[in-house]
Amino acid sequence: MAIELKITGMTCAGCEESVAWILKAQPGVEAVAVDLSTGRAIVEGDTDPERLTAAVAAQGFGAELVEAR
Repeated sequence: MAIELKITGMTCAGCEESVAWILKAQPGVEAVAVDLSTGRAIVEGDTDPERLTAAVAAQGFGAELVEAR
């Protein structure tokens, strides 16, 4: 499953790395790609999109599900 998230609040490469780390730490996540310039994250794996958005939000970033396929 591929999950695309819109991430807000990222202002630098450090933020991008933090969001990637947060997402990679979630159960079922196999791969993560975060792009600061587009404000998007693509998560591959068998995981719950709501869990992902909650984990990102708990660390002070905004996260919204764009698409799960």
